[in-house]
Amino acid sequence: MPDISVTKDVAYKEESGEVLRLDVYQPRQNRGVVVDLHGGGWFHGDKAKDEDLASRLAAEGYLVFVPNYRLAPKHPFPAARTDVIDAMSWILGSPYAFDRDRLALWGSSAGGNLAVEAALLTGRPAVSWSGPLDLLGFIEATDGTTAAAAPAEDFAGISSASINQAGRNDPFLRWVILQNVAGDRSQLREATTVLRASIMSGPVYMVNSLDEFVPPVTPRPCRQH
Repeated sequence: MPDISVTKDVAYKEESGEVLRLDVYQPRQNRGVVVDLHGGGWFHGDKAKDEDLASRLAAEGYLVFVPNYRLAPKHPFPAARTDVIDAMSWILGSPYAFDRDRLALWGSSAGGNLAVEAALLTGRPAVSWSGPLDLLGFIEATDGTTAAAAPAEDFAGISSASINQAGRNDPFLRWVILQNVAGDRSQLREATTVLRASIMSGPVYMVNSLDEFVPPVTPRPCRQH
């Protein structure tokens, strides 16, 4: 593997006494920056889960920052989105040498959602792997489905590849989405990225497989908002 230096647990923000940190994967020379956002349904996960991906991107010559962000339901939407934007501001103002015009976001699952959120707000390009995007549409389309109970698994000790990969799981995805807004459905519209795209949004590359936990297409209800 090319020469890469890794610096962990760099503080980028303090919020209500909680220090948020990021890891930095630095190649000898870089082609630009990737902000790598970990997944975990907004309610669990840690930057350490993306060590493999961050290392691969750094090996391709990208300076990679992997931030932690606050988690729901203790910190519901838009806390994680705010943290990602603040991490980007810290990165752009940091002493690391890179072309400030060459910064993009990359995330999977909830991290994919947050990458798109940041693209909408900043105009930066983003890649979303299996990011849940039509939150309002999914909840309304599955309103006849009871949300699952809180999971008993210790997700911190389970690899991402082993979690909910057996196909679509509407009850659990309902639980995840409602956790993100702390059960407040009035927040779902603002948390739904597909309703807020504009000419100022950054380009987004979205990737989903055909049979996975996050459905690639959400049938939107017919009623108007």
